[in-house]
Amino acid sequence: MRWEDGVLHLLDQREIPEREVWLELRTWQEVRDAIRDMAVRGAPAIGAAAAYGMVLAALGNSDRSEARAGLAASRPTAVNLFWALDRMDEVQLWTSEAALAKAQAIELAEVDSNARMASLASSIGKPGCRVLTICNTGALATPGVGTALGVIRELRRLGWLERVYSCETRPRQQGLKLTAWELHKEGIPFRSIVDSAAASLMAQGQVDFVVAGADRIVANGDSANKIGTYMLAVLAQHHGLPFYIVAPSSTVDPALQTGAQIEIEEREASEITGGLPFPVWNPGFDVTPGGLITGIVTERGLYRAPYDFAAPKEPDIVPTGDYPA
Repeated sequence: MRWEDGVLHLLDQREIPEREVWLELRTWQEVRDAIRDMAVRGAPAIGAAAAYGMVLAALGNSDRSEARAGLAASRPTAVNLFWALDRMDEVQLWTSEAALAKAQAIELAEVDSNARMASLASSIGKPGCRVLTICNTGALATPGVGTALGVIRELRRLGWLERVYSCETRPRQQGLKLTAWELHKEGIPFRSIVDSAAASLMAQGQVDFVVAGADRIVANGDSANKIGTYMLAVLAQHHGLPFYIVAPSSTVDPALQTGAQIEIEEREASEITGGLPFPVWNPGFDVTPGGLITGIVTERGLYRAPYDFAAPKEPDIVPTGDYPA
């Protein structure tokens, strides 16, 4: 995304990989619709987009409370959305200039956070590693280099990465359409697989560890991510493989104690049926229990069970590479 002259330009992820289409959003309602309709995906990117939605509300002299409520209702599971809106609430003098400065600060903080998480790649990877991931956690999903995919990029820079296996990610295929697109554009070696092939791939010894992002992490480490992530964690445990979550601290929701308290978004049946008149259950996310997670990486460091996200970590993690915004 980019902000130019009072317009939020947003790359429409629904069109990738066939086309690169940029939306030009001029009202907070258009930002709300872009988030709800999945033109923008990835919890950090959703949060940054919502912040700029509030800037558009200020520019258009829209009711501040109405805009906030409307943006908050667009996607209920991604806590970064609410985190960003909470940061926008800190603006005392509600002018478009003050709102824009805050939104840009939120975006830049996420860029820095991504770089710091990527710098921890050597803590969870090893030379010659083969990594399995799901959904999209790269530059499309964040304002920076990415979360889980940012770690993968750093493993490649270190010369440690042999191959990425990218689950297609049913039913919207973010892994096939978005992650594979990013990997292909950067020349990172990868193979796409159907979600249900992960077990066979692990059984054949083709995976060294699994890394995924998160849309919400609660106090005990339970983590909500794209549907299918929980399945990978169970498979990883069965095959004795490490399973990591990589997400910024803005994804941590200490107000919730367990994953059972996370509101899980249910998507429309048409995503699965293509219009056929059959009843479906279509949750957009599932919750991986903290006990199945080997470690959770935030920009503050690597956490292991029992998770204590309030514990002090190394304050100055120096990124090992140079990452563009």
